[in-house]
Amino acid sequence: MEQSEYVSQDGVGLAALVAAGEVTPGELVTTALDRVDALNEALNAVVERRDARVRAEAVAPPDGPLGGVPFLVKDMDGVLGGEPNTASSRSLVSWRPTHDSELFARFRRSGLLIVGKTNCPEFGITGVTESELRGPARNPWHLDHTPGGSSGGSAAAVAARIVPLAHAGDGGGSIRIPASACGIFGLKPTRGRQPLGPYLSEGWDGYVVPGVVSVSVRDTAAALDATHGADPGAPYAEPAAPDSFQHAAQVEPGPLRVGYSTKAMLGSEMHPDCVAAVLDAAELLTELGHEVVEVDLPLDAQELAKTYLTVVSAGVAMSIANTQDQTGVKPRADDFELTTWFLGQVGRELTAEEHARARATGFDLGRTIAGVYAEHGLDVHLSATMAFPPVRIGELNPSAVERAALAALRRASSGRVLRILLDQLAAQSLAKTPNTQVFNMTGQPAMSVPLHWNAEGLPIGVQMAGRFGDEVTLLRLATQLEAARPWADRLPPLLT
Repeated sequence: MEQSEYVSQDGVGLAALVAAGEVTPGELVTTALDRVDALNEALNAVVERRDARVRAEAVAPPDGPLGGVPFLVKDMDGVLGGEPNTASSRSLVSWRPTHDSELFARFRRSGLLIVGKTNCPEFGITGVTESELRGPARNPWHLDHTPGGSSGGSAAAVAARIVPLAHAGDGGGSIRIPASACGIFGLKPTRGRQPLGPYLSEGWDGYVVPGVVSVSVRDTAAALDATHGADPGAPYAEPAAPDSFQHAAQVEPGPLRVGYSTKAMLGSEMHPDCVAAVLDAAELLTELGHEVVEVDLPLDAQELAKTYLTVVSAGVAMSIANTQDQTGVKPRADDFELTTWFLGQVGRELTAEEHARARATGFDLGRTIAGVYAEHGLDVHLSATMAFPPVRIGELNPSAVERAALAALRRASSGRVLRILLDQLAAQSLAKTPNTQVFNMTGQPAMSVPLHWNAEGLPIGVQMAGRFGDEVTLLRLATQLEAARPWADRLPPLLT
């Protein structure tokens, strides 16, 4: 297959070519691997390759809806049996899980051919992808800038058209942030929609939901059709689902009532480019016949940021402890990055009451936001996905002073000091990406749609959040927006 034809197709389009006999899965795999060869040195998006295995799998892929389509999976939020799964942590370089997680098994059954694994930050903690183990992934729109995180490698690979869609996971924006930074589509499904087992019961108290990032809306809908549904023993029941998300997405949404806000949700400042993206999207929605009204969500930014980080810290502490079960090696500070170990220290210091209060605050937020939707008659809420354009590589790294302080905490720390630092972290750490975490806490579906680019040529996505369990409205709206302002043919300079 010619590279130009491959780049012009989304995953559903490639699957149709395979089904029609116009191209073989092996040819598609070869094309994808050739693109890895050509582009990955610049991007550092793909960190594990499966060349021989995927070529063998391409001989007779399952006859699924995405049969023969090349695919990448993130190096966390799911595992491949017998293959490395590091979550970009030195502590896990020797771990080989024994069998596929349910999500990855469903990807395989859909016919997707996994050509490799993608870069992520250690344990998916940050909104940039710059781990010490793997090095920084880079944004194909501007290689000096981040593709976001934690699914930064997946988003960079899709934006560079190495594959048309790739696995991602979202515990605080990790699908939507990199989708925004890379000018592609990303939907975080509703809590309970996707399987996490059997290696994980829930992630970060239910905040984590896996999915994909993609070139097209219909690719995301097709992937959702192939993977949704609770796995046996899951702690959450799946909300009602249509017979087909892909078919439902093709129905016109009709006139919707959309609330919008240009404020930072868990931060204090919004970059003018991000404000402009929201206002531009609001104008487009109005032109399409939707009723658009200004609605700022009632949020205590500092309290909710601390709540979010409390839950994350507890989750990180558990992830660190789990490495001993996975590898047989007792966790050592030197096997983890400074920030990761610090969050683990905080998580170990928290009391059960503090953790329970944080969980309750998140559940209360869900009721509050549901009340706002009901009060204002909202179908969707619109905001900027990120508060700032994609930052430069290294811009958010701890300073030398901060690194020295974190190193000192490894040797000696008190609960009081850790709590003071958690308060400070809550005030600072989400400044660039404060708008996504709310919808992980409430469990609502939310998507980043690539409708805007700034004067520097960097993508600025807008976030739209639906009612709990209502991915259908979001997918229908995204399909309408995709038709009104197509983005798939807009390629980063790396490809032109």
